[in-house]
Order: sequence, then structure tokens, then C-alpha cells
Amino acid sequence: MKRPVVERSQILIGVLGGKQCSPKVAQKAFEVGQLIAQRGGIVVSGGLGGVMEAASRGASEAGGLCIGILPGDSFKEANRYIHIPIPTGIGYARNVIIVRTSQALIAIGGRFGTLSEVAFALIMEKPVISLGSWEVDPKVLKAKDPKAAVDLAFQAVGHLG
Repeated sequence: MKRPVVERSQILIGVLGGKQCSPKVAQKAFEVGQLIAQRGGIVVSGGLGGVMEAASRGASEAGGLCIGILPGDSFKEANRYIHIPIPTGIGYARNVIIVRTSQALIAIGGRFGTLSEVAFALIMEKPVISLGSWEVDPKVLKAKDPKAAVDLAFQAVGHLG
């Protein structure tokens, strides 16, 4: 099996959203993951289903790398597109790790878990892009579509690539 090579210049983009979502939201997440990978970024997520799985599938199918920061104790709970599963055993508290690991974050849909990640990102002064998600502060950048969301994320970290 070929091991992925991680370059220090790659940026880590957190993709936030619910473990359950509509097909429309899943399609947006898939496109976000795909675009992140095509631009050489790495997808960081909570590693479960819904938005997390759709973004991971998009990135994985585009040849990208996916990191899943899992709430439980088992590697097995990661969706099948996660390349690097990190079981934390700390439940929703893992949201802090997802945000801390990411250089920018894209929130797609989601509920209160996603809201907590957006709040942590704002506290840590990380760029947050909303694609139909929580817009609880003027610092949250709004995107009209997946391409705009990924463009904003890369611009926010200073990688226009």
C-alpha cells in the first residue's frame, strides 16, 4: 500500500457539520472535500458520517488525505474514507482538537456540535467559513457555494494556490 506523503506546505482545512445530513448538504460537503484535495489541502473532520463522511469521500476520491478526530475509543468508528483516524475517547470535547488542528474551517449545515466548533474557532481566532451553517459573528465569512468556501479558506491562510 502506498503511503501518503505530507508536505509541510499543505494546509489543514477543517470541515464541520452534522453526522447526519440531507443529500443536498452531503453534495456540498463532497465538493468541498474534493476541492480541498485538488488544491493540495488536507481534510480534518470529526471522522464520522454525514458531512464528515461526504467531505472525506470527496477528498479521498480526488487523491487527498483525510484525518478524523474521533469522539470514541475505537479506530473502527471512523468512516471508510478516513486515512488517519485519531480516537480520543473524549466525546464532543474533541471539537477543540479539530479546531486546534485546522488552519481554517468550513462549516456546512450542522447543529449544536457544529456550533461549538464554530465558537471554538472564533475564540482561537481561526478563519471560519459558513456554507449554509452558523453565522453567529461578523467574523464568520459567508460562502455561496463550495468553490467560494474553499477559495475563502485558502485565502484566509495565505495560500492562493
